[in-house]
Amino acid sequence: MSNRIIIDVSRMISNLAQVISLKPLSPFIIRLIKLISTILISSAIIWELGNLYAHYKGLIIPDGLRFIFWLDRVALGSHFVEALIAAYYTALGGQNPLKYGIYTFFVGTVGLLELKQEK
Repeated sequence: MSNRIIIDVSRMISNLAQVISLKPLSPFIIRLIKLISTILISSAIIWELGNLYAHYKGLIIPDGLRFIFWLDRVALGSHFVEALIAAYYTALGGQNPLKYGIYTFFVGTVGLLELKQEK
């Protein structure tokens, strides 16, 4: 069972790297994607903390903002899954999984692609 998971994760990252490659992108674009992704994920975390505070204080959140909460939860969830994949993949390679998992959580798919290019 464990070997099947390892093979599936490796195959998924390989397929992702084949579909999306960082080589055609300039280093400026890659840095820009990382910066924007970090800002947006940090904003989503702050937005969720504000939502928790509002619920704790009993404040009413307008219905028009529900879409934003849904959107940031999807983004946080997908980045969390990417971080788990990166952490697991780096642990197999003998690197620090926590460091690369946190990095991938904030930069997103670019972090997974960089990991695959390093291998």
